[in-house]
Amino acid sequence: MANFLFVLSQDDNVKATRCLQFAKIAHSKGHVVNIFLIDDGVLWANKHKYLTQQTQTGDCPNDYLPYLVENHIPIGVCTPCAKNRQIDETKFFPNMLLDGGPHLIDMAAEAKVFNF
Repeated sequence: MANFLFVLSQDDNVKATRCLQFAKIAHSKGHVVNIFLIDDGVLWANKHKYLTQQTQTGDCPNDYLPYLVENHIPIGVCTPCAKNRQIDETKFFPNMLLDGGPHLIDMAAEAKVFNF
């Protein structure tokens, strides 16, 4: 099976929905999946964020995120991006942790990368 890395860099409901959807699909097909949140994408690490806003296709981030949390899919959250937006680990979902650029590059070197 393949390794996939999904990188979310925007606070955009549609992009977040697609990122989480494709991560769920890849994992459910048996692939290794990692997600990394950078820039404004780190705002999705906040477990108090509104996750039920529907896209044009009728789905939303909350349709996919619970699966990723329950299946312990690792979600890295860029440390300086989160700190500068005053998001700390107390607001994270349990499968999320602060992480950095060196690990992101290492994961990207071994994976097919999707950017949202």
